[in-house]
Amino acid sequence: MPLRRGDSDTMFPLVPFNLTTFIQECISIYGVSPWPHWATTYYGGHNIELILHRFASNIIFSNGLRDPYAVPGNWKSTFLFPFFFVFFVLVLVEHVEIPVKSQKHFVHYIAMNSSSLKVLLHWPISILALVIFFSTTCVSATQPHLLRLGVLGRTFLREPATFSESVSEEFQTFYYNQTLDHFNYRPESYITFQQRYVVNFKYWGGANASAPIFAYLGAEADLDYDLSGIGFLTDNAHQFKALLVYIEHRYYGKSIPYGSREEAFKNASTLGYFNSAQAIADYAEVLIYIKKKLLAENSPVIVVGASYGGMLASWFRLKYPHVALGALASSAPILYFDDITPHNGYFSIVTKDFREASESCYKTISESWSEIDRVASEPNGLSILSKKFRICGQLNNSDELKEFLERTYSIAAQYDAPPSYPVTVVCGGIDGAPEGSDILSRIFAGVVAFRGNMSCYYTSNTTDYPIETIQGWGWQTCSEIVIPIGRGVNDTMFPLAPFNLTTFSQDCTSLYGVAPRPHWITTYYGGHDIELILRRFASNIIFSNGLRDPYSIGGVLKNISNSVLAILTVNGSHCLDLLPAASTDPEWLVMQRKAEVEIIEGWIAQYYVDLHAITK
Repeated sequence: MPLRRGDSDTMFPLVPFNLTTFIQECISIYGVSPWPHWATTYYGGHNIELILHRFASNIIFSNGLRDPYAVPGNWKSTFLFPFFFVFFVLVLVEHVEIPVKSQKHFVHYIAMNSSSLKVLLHWPISILALVIFFSTTCVSATQPHLLRLGVLGRTFLREPATFSESVSEEFQTFYYNQTLDHFNYRPESYITFQQRYVVNFKYWGGANASAPIFAYLGAEADLDYDLSGIGFLTDNAHQFKALLVYIEHRYYGKSIPYGSREEAFKNASTLGYFNSAQAIADYAEVLIYIKKKLLAENSPVIVVGASYGGMLASWFRLKYPHVALGALASSAPILYFDDITPHNGYFSIVTKDFREASESCYKTISESWSEIDRVASEPNGLSILSKKFRICGQLNNSDELKEFLERTYSIAAQYDAPPSYPVTVVCGGIDGAPEGSDILSRIFAGVVAFRGNMSCYYTSNTTDYPIETIQGWGWQTCSEIVIPIGRGVNDTMFPLAPFNLTTFSQDCTSLYGVAPRPHWITTYYGGHDIELILRRFASNIIFSNGLRDPYSIGGVLKNISNSVLAILTVNGSHCLDLLPAASTDPEWLVMQRKAEVEIIEGWIAQYYVDLHAITK
């Protein structure tokens, strides 16, 4: 708190606050520098009336105007819409004037404050939780004054080299000197790294017009993949006169701490800063920096993300409402944690997609697993399977082949989009195999139809995803993004494979030396009883899902309020709405994107009304 006397309107001698001197003194005492702007970055503070007007609810700010700390307090009511949080805060800051001698005395004091009590009685009693915060100076006048997921799965259809080649020259690349650890004050917390972000200025209406900023939040991949793959931003930038910003996720692409990927992935200590909370704090810092640099403090920000990036976008809106006006979260399975979503949900939808495409195809796949095991158990069985499926090298066990096939079917279902419709392609190969073909020959025909007629096929997942995504997402899913996908209650076309948290934790510990925190996501961001919570807590979030996407089972599939909205398409697939628009797009996809645009238009229009009312 910059408490000093720079002006001469007090009875005290002149003592201006000097940030440089203050920092030097802190370093000399503690060996680390303060972060003077972090509180407003993380909690907000600037333009608080504009921000809280549409985002917060159920907060009483009470001040005694003889209290010197009342100067930066909130002196007037902001007519808040009831969108915010299950915990309600009564902040009592009439310093020293509350003689808290006993619990009974305190309750009597609260009862005397009838205005506050009347407000409390209007809050929903069924979910009311009152958290009372006291400053230490409230109780003592003598206290010393101490100042996976992602759009990336589609890349199997294209060579990675073509992504950077197709990126427009309109994109300009920048690097931000990013803090390694936003949440601690250890010496190593102050290490910095270069975080890449890319900006397209072509369509922007400028700071003077408070033209909006569309920010794409990078996920588990090099940002180059998304610059050409995410068309929603560029397709709509002209209409909104929007500045386009794409920010790369830490530990991916060119945004690597410690100077190299080898050092960054060296051990659990260097990987410890690789998590979603640090990532969205990165995004907040970059966006605040860009707005300040462009003198665009009043430009509203809409964050956009796909899959894991969609999760980040929704969480960003919840954690940083003072930075982002709204969020478009495409195919974001924010409910696929703990026991909120059935473990077998993902594979149930894969199965449904294939069964809807072809009953005979579904039956062939269902029966193939036992046949693979039967052949594998025979003498030279693995050699027979390796030859039959044209495997590059030799299978070590039948699980390698089954995992390869499982991944093939999952990718086909997750990205079952027009015009190719991969599930139909796979089933076309299986059902179209020559008459008299045995079951495994039919399965192989489906592989060829989907992956192309190759001299041999690698069973490793590196054929479908870049190695950096496999490494990075491996850490993330073994630390905090614990999505319990399994097949315990098996109503799918796949073999039984229940999710076992104990085994999963042991595997992760053996890989990284640390155990996962499977419940941290729902602790930090929420997830349980989400309809009840977000109804009063959140605003301006679109959750878009295509119901052919297996991850949609873990998404928000119905409207929570009049501004936390679910947009569904029965025939849609993973992140399809964010891909570039094409003349061949079906009408339902065109209408989905149109609905999203109209909602965002409404958010921005209301923001301008609020901005004008507050700043006039």
